[in-house]
Amino acid sequence: MRIPTHPGLLLITAYLLTSGAQAQNNVQVQLVQWANGLSEPVDIANCGDSRLFVVERDGLIRIITDSMTMQSTPFLDISSEVNNPQDEQGLLGLVFDPEYAQNGYFYVYYTGGSGTGESRIARFQVSADSSQADPASETVLFTWPQPYYNHNGGDLNFGPDGYLYCGFGDGGSAGDPQNHAQTLSDPLGTLIRIKPEPDSTYSIPLDNPYVNAGPDTLPEIWANGLRNPWRFGFDQLTGDLWIGDVGQSAHEEVDLWPAGDNSGPNFGWHCYEGDASFNTAGCQGMNAYVFPLTTHDNVAIGGTWCSSVGGRVYRGTLYPHLYGRYFYTDYCAGEVWDLWPDGQGGWNDAMAGDFNAGYVCIAEGADGTLYLANQANGQVRKLVDKCPMDPPIVTNLGDSLVSSNANSYQWYGPEGFIAGATQSSYVPDTSGAYYVVANFGNGCVLTSDSVQFIVTNIADLVDHARLLVYPVPADDLLRVSKDGVVGRTSLTLYDPAGRIVLSGEMGPEVDHLDLSVENLRSGAYILAWRSASGQLLARRAALILH
Repeated sequence: MRIPTHPGLLLITAYLLTSGAQAQNNVQVQLVQWANGLSEPVDIANCGDSRLFVVERDGLIRIITDSMTMQSTPFLDISSEVNNPQDEQGLLGLVFDPEYAQNGYFYVYYTGGSGTGESRIARFQVSADSSQADPASETVLFTWPQPYYNHNGGDLNFGPDGYLYCGFGDGGSAGDPQNHAQTLSDPLGTLIRIKPEPDSTYSIPLDNPYVNAGPDTLPEIWANGLRNPWRFGFDQLTGDLWIGDVGQSAHEEVDLWPAGDNSGPNFGWHCYEGDASFNTAGCQGMNAYVFPLTTHDNVAIGGTWCSSVGGRVYRGTLYPHLYGRYFYTDYCAGEVWDLWPDGQGGWNDAMAGDFNAGYVCIAEGADGTLYLANQANGQVRKLVDKCPMDPPIVTNLGDSLVSSNANSYQWYGPEGFIAGATQSSYVPDTSGAYYVVANFGNGCVLTSDSVQFIVTNIADLVDHARLLVYPVPADDLLRVSKDGVVGRTSLTLYDPAGRIVLSGEMGPEVDHLDLSVENLRSGAYILAWRSASGQLLARRAALILH
């Protein structure tokens, strides 16, 4: 780059950069076919290896191998025990014992009996053949009669404390007229927490919130105030509990409860639906209830959701951009959304993909990969990062801004959208924050962090002063060549914070200087060229990229 030789004032850029706003790029996901031909799949679990175990509502559990092949013989068939599956009943949930590799135990939640039936939590054991369970090994641990065919809950998971958590709906019927969810004498509308014992019984953890509450309260209850916690799960890293609770006719919700807190959260139903009042007669003050982290409008009030489906926090390693985000969905909308911390104590909530309706489960494989089951079309799909590339990076070259490579670009500045600024580089004429929105194809449109560009007027430099800096960018060696000035001169390299990181001199007989920059971080630096008397002859940008 050479200094122009024109009279008057010269417009150059000051290189002391200030931090701009961080881009809020939401991830975009897609669903990849993993298996089809299933009959009403409603849950997915893993036992610690590469296989997926898929629950079919009519009473079968099937195995999908890592080759995406579904075994023809079911892992378990209890269809003869499942009450004629209708509405929201059937074989609904599956979880493997944390010590499955040693004891072969797994647990299911299903509706048995006749009429409106009863909810059963039962334990089975695998046979000598790892692809076959022993149907005769059933031990029923817990039962409760169901007053209606809907709001039966059905999920069960082991928490980080090693205890078994099971979700019950409020028993059905619009509005929970009997207010089961606020009544601690039955498990309807609650999560219970038990410790399965080696025999046919279970014990109650001593730190359950109602363990000593008296005969009118079930000591198994760990949380209440839920309408139908169809799917819930624990963050595998933090142990936090996430619940997708199905709304009545206005609000679908997602709840969050921190790990290790066994104080007995009350999630508010039917006093509140979501964060809105529903039937507050006889209810406590608002501070007695835990309100949702986020809600979505039900189709009955003009929204697109009808049945919130709780998901999982992604803790796999294949898709770094997805890490730490909670993915959830809805039966009617078919949208996959994600929640992630905003860095200020709150949360971001955005749609990551729009797909078919009918998804009823988001579950983890042993490696942390997320899978979704679609009850309506009999498919299992894998959730992947649609846009695994990094967002664009804007580099301040001193006289211009340059974006890293993409298919197309649109620049934004202090006043917003910049018409016609659609090239990979842009020369600002106003100080302020700038960023670029880059299109990478396949629907992947990502935003860079903003960069401050400060424009200042300084007196004209020596007309014939010329300084060449190359290569651009430099990797391990930066060469500076001078022309048109005699005498001894000095070179100083500053980092973006204005600190001197390198310096050197050039005499009359030396026309260039090589600077070793291999130990400097990648970024934009400032190179100042001065005469022996200290007069500034030129200032240049030096871009280092390793």
